[in-house]
Amino acid sequence: MKTCLSYPHPILKSIATPVAAITPEVQAIWADMVEVMDAMPGYGLAAPQIGVSLRLAVVDCSDTRGQAILMANPEVLHASFQMREHEEASPNLPGVSAVISRPRAVTVRYLNADGVVEDREMVNLWATSVQHQIDHLNGKLYIDHLSPLKRKMLVAKADKIRRRV
Repeated sequence: MKTCLSYPHPILKSIATPVAAITPEVQAIWADMVEVMDAMPGYGLAAPQIGVSLRLAVVDCSDTRGQAILMANPEVLHASFQMREHEEASPNLPGVSAVISRPRAVTVRYLNADGVVEDREMVNLWATSVQHQIDHLNGKLYIDHLSPLKRKMLVAKADKIRRRV
């Protein structure tokens, strides 16, 4: 199984490359991503998190799992004005989290597993997770939404935790 890169790996700060078509290679990467996501306590994963600099993301906020939405080149078309706060974390920065405020609902356009452009409305946790993954595809982590001081404190805490392991 693939493993997640450790912050501050350069891939995590880079804009991922768009996907031209859904190929067997892309399907295999998605399968790896779902396996990694299901093995951790999270609701989504972006390809750069496992060292693949492609605009691929998976999101599964269902109660039972097994409902992963596979996305290539996801983009937010519309975001609600109403915000929602949620405690976010990342396997790239284990042991720390922060409350981030994001739009409560979004309309996302992406290339689905069949290679068809799909627009989907997502609300609450699904919306939060897809925005979090799109940030990863754009070289941003949730900590980039924090003040410089809070970000520095979280990174230092994560480094301390990592050194103990």
